[in-house]
Amino acid sequence: MLRKKFSIPVIAAAMFVSGVLFTTAGANFLGSEDRVATISLASDRAEIEPTMDWTEPDVAPSVFEFESAFVNVAERINPAVVQIRAERVVRQQMPDASQLRGTPFDDFFRQFGLPQAERGTPGGGTQREYRSEGLGSGVIIRGDGYIVTNNHVVDGAENFSVMLLDGSELEATLVGGDEFTDLAVLKVETDDLPVVGFGNADDLRVGQWVMAFGSPLSAELANTVTTGIVSAKGRYSSNGTSVQHYIQTDAAINPGNSGGALINLNGELVGINTAIFTRTGGYQGIGFAIPVNTVEAITRQLIAKGGVQRARLGVEYGAASNALINALDLPLGAAQVGNVIEGSAADKAGIHEGDVILEVDGQKLDNALALSTIIGGLRPGQKIDMKINREGEQKTLTVTLGAAEESESVAAVEDTSEDSVSEALGLSYTSLTEDVARRYNIESDLNGVLITDVDESSLAFRDANLRPGFLIIEANRQKVESVKDFEKIVESLDEGDSFLVRVRILENDSSMLTALVK
Repeated sequence: MLRKKFSIPVIAAAMFVSGVLFTTAGANFLGSEDRVATISLASDRAEIEPTMDWTEPDVAPSVFEFESAFVNVAERINPAVVQIRAERVVRQQMPDASQLRGTPFDDFFRQFGLPQAERGTPGGGTQREYRSEGLGSGVIIRGDGYIVTNNHVVDGAENFSVMLLDGSELEATLVGGDEFTDLAVLKVETDDLPVVGFGNADDLRVGQWVMAFGSPLSAELANTVTTGIVSAKGRYSSNGTSVQHYIQTDAAINPGNSGGALINLNGELVGINTAIFTRTGGYQGIGFAIPVNTVEAITRQLIAKGGVQRARLGVEYGAASNALINALDLPLGAAQVGNVIEGSAADKAGIHEGDVILEVDGQKLDNALALSTIIGGLRPGQKIDMKINREGEQKTLTVTLGAAEESESVAAVEDTSEDSVSEALGLSYTSLTEDVARRYNIESDLNGVLITDVDESSLAFRDANLRPGFLIIEANRQKVESVKDFEKIVESLDEGDSFLVRVRILENDSSMLTALVK
């Protein structure tokens, strides 16, 4: 093994540097900056070398121009970024004192003056109110007092105030909030406020510089500015019934930054900071912002109507399996319809279970979850063209969108029983007899082959997305009613052949088309 040799002067210099850094950090921490060793060392050096000339460093002008860009943006944007304080009232039911009589707690609570409940009061006891204040950030988007923030900053709060850059505080009222996109608008009664202009998130490029503004962690840290780059675009997240896509950035974002501005070097709003990915509870270099295009569309509706109307397609869907994508040569972001809501826009347009959605109004799906985001950004009654693949055949359907009521969802069933086994396919399965239907609590009028186990190392699990509890109803475009039917179809295929399989997902009564390899 090669080892580097260091001279004694180099070691001494390294020890000196590390000692200065440590001492400086320690002195700053202890509040004794005036006793840092570097000061006395510098003055000693000046006495030893009094004739030394100190010159300006030779730095390219572009470096100062780059620095000035950040300074100019910070000076322009900071006055339009506010700190939001949202007061919540927490009501807690106290125990009924009469219920404590004769217990060891009777004397204990009496000495603290626990009030006696009035007889006949429902629930007994009394209520105590506690007030808690949440901290967040906001961005002024209109000079007449409209401020955008995150819905989770104001949700459940009763009183709101905003603090401007100059320290003045204003009372605010909630105009409206949208849980789906996590955006809300507050209003303060004043005019001529500084505002932030909207940019275009579609123009953002990965690697582009951005600046985050907000009030992280503490009320004393208002109008903190951090810098970073756009780390990624189109980060999709499914949370409960909502699907959202984000801009990812490494600009420092912490609790309290929620609702703050993400700004490009042109001084334009490109996103609203909303979340972080962390294992510690604090900044770890991965933050997320809602794209400004979504912000602009939602805030316009909130200001005009106090709420948001979004379109509804009326399908339950999931990502097309890798096996199906390979078998039908589909794009990677394709979304497969598992269920069509009766009477919905999709139903009226002729969309079927098993159809694979490829494009919406000319916009290709780069991720299956993008379907919810695209549809959610459209208006009820709007007509769109939807390109689908139906068992290998492409079609374009015209859909007149309905109004949203419930968001699309997907579900799965798992079970671990087994009967017939195909090691080649990685499946265990059984015919859906009356006894099997009774054992698995399945409607007896169904026919098919029930998957009872799937080898997690198999292509059936990893690529075809098959799971225990799925009911095989078609294989290679032929109807399957029993294990005999299924195995006869498989035996007719050559080794290595890929074939389509349609399954019924019993838990949510939807279907899925996928592909297996013999």
